[in-house]
Amino acid sequence: MEQFKTYFLMTALTLIFIWFGGMVGGQTGMILAFLGALGMNFYAYFYSHEQVLSHYHAIPVDRNSASGLYAIVERLSHKANLPMPQLYIIPEEQPNAFATGRDYEHAVVAVTEGLLELLSEEEVEAVIAHELSHIKHYDMLVGTISATLAGAIAMLANFGMFFGGDRERPNPIVTIVLMFLMPMAATMIQMTVSRNREFMADEGAAKMTGHPEWLQSALMKLEHYAKGILMPEAEPQTAHMFIINPFTGKDFSMSQLFSTHPTTEQRIERLENLRQVK
Repeated sequence: MEQFKTYFLMTALTLIFIWFGGMVGGQTGMILAFLGALGMNFYAYFYSHEQVLSHYHAIPVDRNSASGLYAIVERLSHKANLPMPQLYIIPEEQPNAFATGRDYEHAVVAVTEGLLELLSEEEVEAVIAHELSHIKHYDMLVGTISATLAGAIAMLANFGMFFGGDRERPNPIVTIVLMFLMPMAATMIQMTVSRNREFMADEGAAKMTGHPEWLQSALMKLEHYAKGILMPEAEPQTAHMFIINPFTGKDFSMSQLFSTHPTTEQRIERLENLRQVK
């Protein structure tokens, strides 16, 4: 069911992209948007995880080089009925983590050095359970596709004024309005998807470990450290992948109104509700 939802979202975002291409460029715009969407979906599906790992200089590790982390992931993967994912460590001080990959057999869990140094073993286990929950529900693929197409719609909007004077092209005023509204709509879709799935992953982690308080404690620490430790390599396009927004420590700006993460307070409150019904 979750895989069906993933492909449905991919299709829906692709159709939005093609529709917008038609609105700003007529038939030519639709064709170009369709070809662009095919290429982006293909790249995002097969290669985007490699690009993300390379960008953050992630280092692959195994049982010999990271025995403690490997044991935690192996145990929780077995509990979640998932294949053992590939493990990577990111040389960053900010404690954080993300999952990526296109399916169960190609899944990746990456954690920063700061996370392993600053969190307790129980808190690390809770974070890993959170990332495995993302893998279980194909969230890493949804996030990648939605981010790719959201960025593509924004790019298409920026170049909308240069599409040829097709007879089918709508009123220029309508086109200009769409150029502002469509990137915002795509961002809102990405934000809504990411926020809902963070809550789902938190709940999945709590059930997987049997200790919601471990994740509560981890989230509080992650939020605290992220405010004081910046991640220089962080990019807005990949911020939604992390368990805590890596830009938490940045000065407030209008862009933060469109955060892809629910507030840590909201997440802790929901976890507290799970503790009370245990």
